[in-house]
Order: sequence, then structure tokens, then C-alpha cells
Amino acid sequence: MAISKIYKLYLSPDRNYVKALRNLIGFVPGNLSLYRMAFRHKSIALGIKKGVKNSNERLEFLGDAVLGAVVAEVLFKMYPYKDEGFLTEMRSKIVSRANLNQLGKKLGFNKLIEFDPSTVNISSKQSSLLGDAFEALVGAVYLDKGYNFTKDFLINRILNPHVDIHTLEVTETNFKSRLIEWCQRLSKEIQFNLIPNQEGDSDKLFTIQVVIDGELMATGVDYNKKNAEKLAAEKTCEMLGV
Repeated sequence: MAISKIYKLYLSPDRNYVKALRNLIGFVPGNLSLYRMAFRHKSIALGIKKGVKNSNERLEFLGDAVLGAVVAEVLFKMYPYKDEGFLTEMRSKIVSRANLNQLGKKLGFNKLIEFDPSTVNISSKQSSLLGDAFEALVGAVYLDKGYNFTKDFLINRILNPHVDIHTLEVTETNFKSRLIEWCQRLSKEIQFNLIPNQEGDSDKLFTIQVVIDGELMATGVDYNKKNAEKLAAEKTCEMLGV
């Protein structure tokens, strides 16, 4: 074991955090600050440097792109005779916020993630906190270790042991499309309404209400508008048994 790893694991002031992180991701991190940021939610962002909050938002953006590329390659090789539409749909299922939230929960992200519990409910179905942290972690690994290492990490540590791709293949996850098709069949009018933020809410928070034939059905809240729509649609589908 390299001297730097020995120091981080047994002598560093951060050794307990490093050990917990190693148990989670399977290796000793190089740049520890990247991983701390990956698990720091915007609700407790530490100050602003050059107009950018010290949270996991930028790492999330990067991780989303890297994760998408790795999953696309895996699917391309796994399904050599499937067309672009099928591959795109499968990638969407794997990297969906709901699936990433479940992965984050299964992997124990709640033990390391930092957030303000007074403004974020980590156990709520409407919360994307764990999924956001998952993508941010991928971004951190990429910056710390490079693409090839990140690819191996995702395939061998995440996808192979925790994602049943063949089960996802027959699982319907596009709740918004399902709900719209249901309304069209029954000649019902459906609206996805963006609701203004209440006083004290983050200006980046989106609240979407599903209204069918003038009746409010369900509400989705997320820092991403599309995710808020998906959450509202999923809750509505559950209510209606669609």
C-alpha cells in the first residue's frame, strides 16, 4: 500500500471519513476535497467563490455526462442489434433520478451526505438529493482518477452488482408519457402547471402540479423542472392506478 494511502487511512485527521468513504466506493480517494464536495448539498453551500456556490451542483453536471457515456457504451455492447430508440430509452431508465436515488440509498449515501434537514427531506419521494449526490460522486471520481478508472468503477462496483438491466428492459418508467396517453384515451384534459415559489423557498426550486379536468391530482418538487414533472406524474399514476 502506498505511503499516501497509509497516511490517509491511519494517520490523517480525516482518517475516519476516508475509511467510511473507502467502504462506500471501494478505494482510497486521492483528492479528498472533491469527494467532500460531491456529498455537500446546495442547502448548506459554504459561501460563494467567483459567483459559484461551494456545493455538488457542478460535479453533478459533470458526473451526469460521464455516467451517460459509460452507460451508453455498456448498452451498445450488450444489445448489438437494437436501434437507437431502444438504447436511448434504456439509458434513460438506468440514469433516471428514481433509479439513481435507489442506488444512492442502497449504497448508503445517507451516511456521508451533508444537507440542511430543515429544508430538505431526504426520505421524501420528491427528493432527488441521493441521485444528485450519485452523479456528483461520478464527477469527483472522474476528476480524481480519470475516465478509464471511472468506467471500471461504474461497471464493476455499481452496474454489475446493483443494476438489473434486463429487468429494467421490461419496466415502464416514463410516468409522464403513460399519464398523458391515459388521459388521451379517456378524453381527459391534463395540465402540468408550474407553481410560483412560496416565500422563503429557493429560487431554483420547481413545483409542478398535475391537473386533470380541472382537478388537482398531485405535486412534484425538485431543483430540476423535468424531474419535478416526472415526480408529479408518478404520484398521479399511483393515485389513479394507471
